[in-house]
Order: sequence, then C-alpha cells, then structure tokens
Amino acid sequence: MNREKSRQIFEQATTLIPGGVNSPARAFGGVGGSPVVFERAKGAYMYDVDGNRYIDYVLSWGPMILGHADPRVCDALHEAVSRGTSFGAPTLAENTLAELIVKMVPSIEKVRLVNSGSEATMSAIRLARGYTGRNKIIKFIGCYHGHVDSLLVAAGSAAATLAVPDSPGVTPGCAADTILVQYNDVAAVCETFAQYGAEIAGVIVEPVGGNMGCVPGSREFLQTLRDETVKAGSLLIFDEVMTGFRVAKGGAQEYYGIMPDITTLGKVVGGGLPVGAYAGRKEIMDAISPVGKVYQAGTLSGNPLATAAGIATLTAIDEDPDFYAKIDRATTRLAEGIAALAAESGVKVAVPHIGGMATVFFLSEEDDAVVDWPSSSRCDKARFAKFFWNLLDQGVYLPCSQFETMFTSVAHTDAIVDETLECVGKAFKAL
Repeated sequence: MNREKSRQIFEQATTLIPGGVNSPARAFGGVGGSPVVFERAKGAYMYDVDGNRYIDYVLSWGPMILGHADPRVCDALHEAVSRGTSFGAPTLAENTLAELIVKMVPSIEKVRLVNSGSEATMSAIRLARGYTGRNKIIKFIGCYHGHVDSLLVAAGSAAATLAVPDSPGVTPGCAADTILVQYNDVAAVCETFAQYGAEIAGVIVEPVGGNMGCVPGSREFLQTLRDETVKAGSLLIFDEVMTGFRVAKGGAQEYYGIMPDITTLGKVVGGGLPVGAYAGRKEIMDAISPVGKVYQAGTLSGNPLATAAGIATLTAIDEDPDFYAKIDRATTRLAEGIAALAAESGVKVAVPHIGGMATVFFLSEEDDAVVDWPSSSRCDKARFAKFFWNLLDQGVYLPCSQFETMFTSVAHTDAIVDETLECVGKAFKAL
C-alpha cells in the first residue's frame, strides 16, 4: 500500500511541530515508522492523503460512536456554525446537553462543562480536595487521566507508595500528595486506606482501564473502592472520559451498578469535538465557583459547536433502544473472532472486551490474562507491531500501540467485521 504523500507530509510536520504530531499518541512510537496522514472519514472508514481506505478501529480515540461524519451530527454543526462559533456567554444548548447527561448517567445531578478530558480530571481532583479539606489522591498504576501534573507519576514496587514525578517539568511537590496503587488489587486498596484513610480526599480510577489496553476493573475491586471511600469520608471519582456512553448508556457505573461521587466525561459527550465535563451530586458540585469557593473557569467552556455535536450524539444514542445491542454485537463478534483465529494459528493472545472497547494483547509466556499494568507491560510489543503493520497494509487501522484500546461504532456492520476478521487471519498467519 503506497503512503508516500503521508510520509512527505509527516517529514514536513517534524520541522514545524515537536515530533511531527500534536499528541504523542499519534506518533507511532510503539510500532515504528511514520504515521498515516488522513484527509476524510465516513462511517466506519477513514481515507488517507494517498487515497487509501481503512476500516477504522481508533475512531478518534473513542468519540465517534455513531461513526464518522454522521448526518445528524453534521446537520447540527452546520446549523450551529451559522449562528456563531463562540459567545463566551450562556446558551440554551448548555442546558440541553447537561439535561441529557443528567438523564442518562445515574449518579449525576449537576454538570460543569469544560474543554477536554484532562481539564475535567484536573478540576475533579481540585473539587475533591476542596470539598473534603484533604490533600491526598489515590491513583492506579496504568490508568491515565490526562496530562495533569499531579497524575503524571510513576510508582515503586510497593503495593502503595507515594509518587515521584514521571515527566520533566512536574515538580516533586505536585506529585507529593498522589498515592499509587496497583489496579484490580483489592488487598492493596484496603492497606492504603488503613494507612492513609483520614488524609485521602478522593480516589480517581478508570472503571475500565483504557490506556494499558482494555482492562476491565473487577466488580470486587470497584465495590471495594466504593466501600472504603464511604468509610473514610473520601470521594470516589470515576474517570469515564473513555467509558462514558460507550460501555452502556449510563457508562461503566451503570454497567457495574456502582455509583461514584464525581464523574469525568469527554470523548462521546462532545460527538468528536473538544469538550469534557465533570459532574456529580448537587451538594458536591455546588462547592464550585461561583456558588462555592473551589475555583475553575474556561472561556470556551460550553462552546456552541461542541454542545451541538454532543446533543446530536447523545440524542441519537438515547432514542435508539437497540443502540448498545448493536455496539456489543460488533465488539463481541470482533473480539471472539480474533481470539478464535489466534488459537487456530497458535498465537497466544487475550482479547478482553466490554461495550465498544477491546484490545488484542500478545501475551507473555507467564500470563494467561491481562488484569493490571504489570501483566499488560509484559506483552510482546514487537509482535504487536508486526500485527499492526500487516493489518494496516490490508486496510485495517488499529491503535498504534499494544497499550491502547480499539473502539467500535454502530457503523461497524457484520460485513465490516467479517472483512476485518479475514484480514486478521492473514495477519496471524504472517506472524
């Protein structure tokens, strides 16, 4: 497959943009080579500048749950842009989007719109600290919550350890109040609360890990977080930037039946435009300025284009009683089909999946499943890279890292999944 124009454009980008990309996730660092440069997308497909077509399982890293360029979203955007692109003042659309979120997500009573998932998680942590009057936050190894200073941290080998900075530019002071615990480790959670409980403002967790690959939290693990935070008077923050409206209409909290105090949202809630939100119970959210003293602001928050795309997307989901059956069917057929083809080819993989999320893990010899960051990190990255490039050359676009998550949309029909699995079979045989 010829991608010469992509290569040339990327080479030019490296002279203008650090690393040639505006987000490291796009850099192909985990698989080598140059990124594909795209110019348009429709439904389940994307098209690059060389005219090649790809079945897309990245979906802008999650938000395009209706498929690309869905007519309902495009029509809403056309109408919104004709009225003006930004006001920096209240609009009715902000109310409408907030009403939809409150209606669909079980734990939410009030919503504050922001501009990204990182902004949402940063604000949620500040709110937890301001509301409780405490400083420490628990974060789980392998969970990513945006490029927030206090969360860009690495852990020692202990079950729970105070964090040290993981990026230049993040001061030790920023990380000093972050405690790291192993994901899905119930005993470590209980030990950490026994040691630090009275100091813990909140726990932030991806109920389904999405940035060490798709790693669902166990029900026991998530229920333990709920139980321990209640006992300690801490707040439970579900980072549903990725899982919100993707694993169920009410997100992972509906799927598991476990209600957090604060929820962060992004991706789907903006229909692909830059938007995020943090939300929760009324008494907690009313601690935010201008009602309360916890300050957070954003000139472009509630942007009319972003709210228009979000309203169109959430309305389409809400009005289709079979929406999640379609998503589940596409993901299950894909994941189970990949696992079966791997077994036929003698390739050791795990393909965990939930809702519209899945990952193909090329397992190490010592692992039979991926349940946390250590088991994820032991996977065969070189083998994944070969698998990735073989599929790319067949016109199937996967996330460019063993540690990222594939996504499906309602545009991924049975025929498209079948075409994908035919390519996957060839890719496994090539390994």
